[in-house]
Amino acid sequence: MLDLTYDLPKIKTIAGAKHDWELVIGMEVHAQVASNAKLFSGASTTFGSEPNSNVSFVDAAMPGMLPVINEYCIEQTVRTGLGLKAQINLKSAFDRKNYFYPDLPQGYQISQLYHPIVGEGEVLVELGDGTARMVRVERIHMEQDAGKSIHDMDPNMSFVDVNRTGVCLMEIVSKPDIRSPEEAAAYIAKIRQIVQYLGTSDGNMQNGNLRADVNVSVCRAGDYEKFRENGDDFSYLGTRCELKNMNSMRFIQAAIIAEAKRQIGEIEAGRKIQQNTIAWNPDTGEISPLRSKEEAHDYRYFPDPDLMPLEIEQEWVDEIAATLPELPDAKKSRFISDFGLSDYDASVLTADVDTAGYFEAVAKKRDGKASANWVINELFGRLKKDDRDITDSPVTPAQLGGVIDLISSDAISGKIAKDLFEIVYTEGGDPAVIVEERGMKQVTDTGAIEAALDEIIAANPAQVEKARENPKLAGWFVGQVMKATGGKANPKAVNELVAKKLAG
Repeated sequence: MLDLTYDLPKIKTIAGAKHDWELVIGMEVHAQVASNAKLFSGASTTFGSEPNSNVSFVDAAMPGMLPVINEYCIEQTVRTGLGLKAQINLKSAFDRKNYFYPDLPQGYQISQLYHPIVGEGEVLVELGDGTARMVRVERIHMEQDAGKSIHDMDPNMSFVDVNRTGVCLMEIVSKPDIRSPEEAAAYIAKIRQIVQYLGTSDGNMQNGNLRADVNVSVCRAGDYEKFRENGDDFSYLGTRCELKNMNSMRFIQAAIIAEAKRQIGEIEAGRKIQQNTIAWNPDTGEISPLRSKEEAHDYRYFPDPDLMPLEIEQEWVDEIAATLPELPDAKKSRFISDFGLSDYDASVLTADVDTAGYFEAVAKKRDGKASANWVINELFGRLKKDDRDITDSPVTPAQLGGVIDLISSDAISGKIAKDLFEIVYTEGGDPAVIVEERGMKQVTDTGAIEAALDEIIAANPAQVEKARENPKLAGWFVGQVMKATGGKANPKAVNELVAKKLAG
């Protein structure tokens, strides 16, 4: 394989070849709908059940069994479309996609090729360097998931678990607007964030509830702009290959780079790119074609004869729209304006809905920046150390807010607050009660602080002279007073008294 390097600063360009090339990426994100029942049956969607235990007669394709559509799955898909600012199609239809895999009992998948329920939308993708790009969504359609073939339980046999068969998937199809591996990861992260805010999918990539097919192609520098200028004329783009069922943002980035290198190497060696499905080995980093990529006619799509065309009312769509929660972009803007947060802090705190809710509970009627600092630096740092997430935090928003209140009222210093936080994290309890019972209140009595400072000054005349000659050495006296008071002296009062005494 040609040894190429990915030129990160340029984002779009692959460097190290004979010519300049640009990446063009489209993604088909499969998000499992958050529903207790499957798309066309009442079977459970619970993850981790015993193999083949969540299977109805419909899922198993028993003769005479007919699909009955789950209205809640329709609602969740419409809700997702509204969250992506997409067109909701009041008329849609289901088609049969025919293929024969052991984990597909029917021998076909019910999908929506010709008339999807959701049309064009958009997703704002923000990158780490502060730039943002709009990625167009072409469509969202509903389809059944397939089962799972298991090959590692026996050296001579494969097994099939059809628990997932019939689970409702939303396939969110982007235009080929993604231009780098980093942008691809940011795009799927944003989709995941939005569906989690909406509650339409849990976005769990580890369980396979959110995964992506990634279409990768390369074109000569400048051709992508021509593609857009000419109304998405695909003749300007290269032949795409598809990375199937990717469920890790890190793996997606690595696989895209590997596939781009492969394609450039092939083209510059005078060979044509064949439209293939590609396998990527995360252990070796190697990429290899699996099979030729099927086209729509290969699946012999035709309207499903057991399902009437789906018609929904605009009034129902409007009712769903009225219940949408505040979405990530709007919440981020509000956190910046209402709490005075930086763009970075607001992004971190709105990354997922649980974190945003936790922060907002802490910051209510408190200083927003101070609340953000405690959540991001102290709480997140401690949770990361213990490999926990915000939903498993031993410190409640009320407890963390109590710590911040004690700082703002000068009851404790910042140093004492960190000790108090550790006590609350490990032992629990009311911060105000802990401070009272354990004598952690800071000393604000200037008389007591002055008495301690006078003793230190009297015992260290040489240090006094040095500090008067070099004011930077005054910090030594501050440290000694804090030590003498067990860290309980009010730092501001100590600094003021030290400056006053040394000036005299």
